[in-house]
Amino acid sequence: MLFLGVVALLAGASPALAEITSSLQSILDNTHGSTDYRYPTDLTRDLLPIPVHSHNDYWRKEPFYTGLSHGCTSTEADVWLYNGTLYVGHDQSALTKSRTLESLYINPILDVLARQNPESPFVTSPTKNGVWDTVPEQTLYFFIDVKTSGPETFKAVIAALEPLREKGYLTTVKDGKITNGPVTIIGTGETPLDMVAPVKDRDYFFDAPLANLNDPEYANITGVVSPVASTDFQEAVGKITVDTDPILKDEQLKKLREQIAVANERGIGARYWNTPYYPIRTRNLVWRTLLREGVILLNADDLDAVASLF
Repeated sequence: MLFLGVVALLAGASPALAEITSSLQSILDNTHGSTDYRYPTDLTRDLLPIPVHSHNDYWRKEPFYTGLSHGCTSTEADVWLYNGTLYVGHDQSALTKSRTLESLYINPILDVLARQNPESPFVTSPTKNGVWDTVPEQTLYFFIDVKTSGPETFKAVIAALEPLREKGYLTTVKDGKITNGPVTIIGTGETPLDMVAPVKDRDYFFDAPLANLNDPEYANITGVVSPVASTDFQEAVGKITVDTDPILKDEQLKKLREQIAVANERGIGARYWNTPYYPIRTRNLVWRTLLREGVILLNADDLDAVASLF
């Protein structure tokens, strides 16, 4: 009899159930404008951070915000120094006067963090929440790819971080100890290692070459210098020639595991760029393999596709 009753309900035989459903739907449709359902840090409500690096983020229609809307825990900007200003673009022909590091990244990040760290009678002490309301302790990795002269450009980058620094929003190193903040700055490209590693107290890091961590130049690098190390997937692991699972040959998987293990032993996370983007099956199998093997960030251009994995 119980089974028959459930069948009747599912078949719509109960007017009461239909009435409740209709009323609930009305509530869902008509309360969206009520201030009762808003709260100060709700800009990123319902967004769950995922271990994804928004590759070439500045190419997106809305840099930074698009990656944020997908939950990406890492973003990237290529910077070029001209007359004291840091411009953002993949190459020189893509630069414009309005697309600067400040306008596309520093100011938007500041705005989001201001929303996530409101002042109110309920806040008893200053907060340092990150950009996600759901996981406020999650840092945002911000890779700044130096394209022009390394020392001059990275010096300008350090200066450009002052608004974030002033608010205490940056991950810092002091006396060899890391204090995580809402934003972790990682210099890559032409960033000089000698402008990062020897600096005892700082709020910026270095993108070490993942596949070359055992080279003498990088043998002493740990997570204090490079929280994430990166490398070209095809050069370090090899080209993909099959579209079956397992997607990597035994010798390729061995290389991958060795590189990740060396990094992890030093407290460094792994990221691979130049992973296959087609065929789609191959791309997805590589992504799943990298996640399974323990990379800290998936490098992705198609954010809709990578978000569907999680």
